[in-house]
Amino acid sequence: MTQPEKSSTPATSSSPSTPGRLQTDEGKISIAQSVVQKIAGIACREISGVHAMGSSTGRTFGAIREAIPGSMGSPNVAQGVGVQVGETQAAIDLDIVVEYGVSIAELGRSIQRNVKQTVERMTGLEVVEVNVNVNDVYLPNDQDDEPDTPSRVS
Repeated sequence: MTQPEKSSTPATSSSPSTPGRLQTDEGKISIAQSVVQKIAGIACREISGVHAMGSSTGRTFGAIREAIPGSMGSPNVAQGVGVQVGETQAAIDLDIVVEYGVSIAELGRSIQRNVKQTVERMTGLEVVEVNVNVNDVYLPNDQDDEPDTPSRVS
């Protein structure tokens, strides 16, 4: 009867005789979900070709929040990042907007590699997956070009 109980414990948990990176002789190190979200969000934004993060609704609410007087005014670095954090592992979901002309497959691989390495290095957690969801493509707006283009009519 004791064997099923042993098999129900995660294979990733460290035994007391061999402490892991987050379990030491001095105690246990716990990492909050919000910490992993922020690290992953910053690591994702470091990659060239990522225009924004989050779903269109999330980006809209973020823009409204930034425009409110008295608010922090800086973008939420955890926007567009979903994580599941266990005792020794983390899984990360990213919602991004890519810039037009960027190879989405190459960008996705670069994001996965950078986020995984950064989160593992900073937290000691094993990142088991990084899912990149491309929600939109940023197209340069014609309004951005108007100041450079003289009017054809006077």
